[in-house]
Amino acid sequence: MRALKYLVLAGLLGAAVSAQAAPVTYKLDPGHTMVLFSWNHFGYSNPVANLGLGDGTLVFDEQHPAQASVEVTLPLANLDTHVPALDKHLKEADFFDADKYPTVTFKSTKVQPLGGHKFKVTGDLTVHGVTKPVVLDATLNKVGPHPMTKAQAIGFDATATLKRKDFGIGAYVPNVSDEITIHITTEGEVPKADADK
Repeated sequence: MRALKYLVLAGLLGAAVSAQAAPVTYKLDPGHTMVLFSWNHFGYSNPVANLGLGDGTLVFDEQHPAQASVEVTLPLANLDTHVPALDKHLKEADFFDADKYPTVTFKSTKVQPLGGHKFKVTGDLTVHGVTKPVVLDATLNKVGPHPMTKAQAIGFDATATLKRKDFGIGAYVPNVSDEITIHITTEGEVPKADADK
């Protein structure tokens, strides 16, 4: 009888570990996501724009983080510099040409855990109809049940630098810097329908 108890307990523990180690799919929250990019303007200032988030999915397994993946779509309709005239200009043909290329997308191809909640996330970034590999330096901020919604949640920050000209958006270089700095902060939760399964 005691052996049976241990066997049942071992089975339950094994099931709990298996459940905990399974990949979890998170829906990224546009309300708690900022995709900020900045550039230098004639040496005088460093403006910042927010692309926001249209749609995003992150798959993350705490036991096997190298198997993580992320895919996002960023509609240029959401671009916001807090200067309406600049928003309009950035969407025109000499920059993003948003009428022809209305979205920016990123799809990861490799995740490298570095320890201490740090990761290098390599992926394909598509801007202005051009796809190039980009490396994000990412930090896992927190993973676990959200204290307000009780849903399983996750949060990351990430940074990267890239060259505008690599994507065919080289207007006014070098007066407007070719180098762009990106800072992303995002939260995601397991959708309720998935959590109830």
